[in-house]
Amino acid sequence: MRLSVAALLLIPALAASLVRAQAPSPAAQTPTAQSASPLAATPPMGWNSWDAYGLTITEDQFRSNVKVLANELKSYGWNYAVIDEGWFFYNPEDRSKPDTLHYAVDGNGRYIPVPARFPSAGTEHVASPAAAGAAAPVYKLTATIGDAGFKSLADYVHSQGLKFGIHIVRGIPRASVERNLPIASSSFRAADAADTTDACPWDPTNWGVQNNAAGQAWYDSLLTQYAAWGVDLLKVDCIATNPYKIDEIRMIRKAIDKTGRPIVLSLSPGPTALGNADEVAGQAQMWRISNDIWDYWTNPKPFPRSVSSQFAAAASWAQYSKPGNWPDADMLPLGELRPSPGDGQPRTSRLTPTEQQTMLTLWAMARSPLILGANLTLLDDATRKLLTNRDLIRIDQTATRSGQVMHDNSILVWTADLPADSPDGSKALAIFNTGDSQIVLDCSFEAFDLDEGPYRVKDVWTGKVLNKIKSVQTLTIEPHASILWLLKK
Repeated sequence: MRLSVAALLLIPALAASLVRAQAPSPAAQTPTAQSASPLAATPPMGWNSWDAYGLTITEDQFRSNVKVLANELKSYGWNYAVIDEGWFFYNPEDRSKPDTLHYAVDGNGRYIPVPARFPSAGTEHVASPAAAGAAAPVYKLTATIGDAGFKSLADYVHSQGLKFGIHIVRGIPRASVERNLPIASSSFRAADAADTTDACPWDPTNWGVQNNAAGQAWYDSLLTQYAAWGVDLLKVDCIATNPYKIDEIRMIRKAIDKTGRPIVLSLSPGPTALGNADEVAGQAQMWRISNDIWDYWTNPKPFPRSVSSQFAAAASWAQYSKPGNWPDADMLPLGELRPSPGDGQPRTSRLTPTEQQTMLTLWAMARSPLILGANLTLLDDATRKLLTNRDLIRIDQTATRSGQVMHDNSILVWTADLPADSPDGSKALAIFNTGDSQIVLDCSFEAFDLDEGPYRVKDVWTGKVLNKIKSVQTLTIEPHASILWLLKK
């Protein structure tokens, strides 16, 4: 289908009928002066193990991905390496059968990496299916007591010039509560901190934590451990929504601050409620704006979320992006999602090259964290080219204001303000065709709330430069595609 919107965009009376989502005013998004640069002054960038390895990653696999991250992507800004869920499972393949799960915990009830999977973590030394004299565990959750940790692995990551992160689910291990293990550096025990009426709906491993002194002592003990390991980013799940646990978020924030270590706090899953924006911004550097995104352009099922469903969420959250606070559009399921992805069968990303480019364009214009899910050891040239586009990364990392300025059926338009000294202009313009038919666009720059042309235009994805463009003329955009331009007066 050929669609010309010239008449709509150039006739004021009809233009007023467009469904518009105004970009927030500069005053609403410009960060206030601060005495020091905040933690996560720009959107965090890096790699997370979940999309390629799910619960199963081993130390050898992690180190192999870190090597690629350091050698090929670090210079472009990709600098976090994050081990996602399941690093404390001996038998992660049995997650769907919780009564068979076997965990590694230390003497104070905290999960530790399984030495069989992470050899540098140390050696387990005491098997303890239950505390002496205790009844059989109600949940049949076996545990191995040890004193292993991630410090050696974190040191390796740091030696590569990168930052180290881990994932946890909020709360306290049920296996530790059953054994009523002591909480480190306190007079409390696990049962004092646990809320056994509060379980994450989808996680069989933990109980919630009470908002009391014992609960704070529990989180203090966790963060003391993580800081000693050298953790730089902590992703906490089952806490941003379904249910939203602001008391536990505050306890975790307090525990992080006590350590003195600058640990980025990332909250998951989404969608975080817009009504909680101010609360989470006061506690965390990242929070998810949707449930899990996977490699679907559309998905008729409610889970997982698709790329096309993310446009509205990103637009509603754009006004809250600022140094130290980054609404998170979730990981990028690009490249090879294997050998054991967290959703579905091993595969190459289902997203077409065009859809992958559009996904990155939206994430950059929304100033979302950029966390890659691909197996980096299988990184192909096409994916590598997407991830090393310096103009795209510059938009994500340096834009000072961005937002959706037009929504007309399948046409979505975003603009972003860039620093005045940006080499190719102080404005970015992204035009998306979310529909299934080709469109041809004819309109003025003013239709996008930009100053009148002409502009020098640089196409971010092709690198082509067009001089003195007075308007958008006969611009063809294929289905699910996007145009990303840098504009310079």
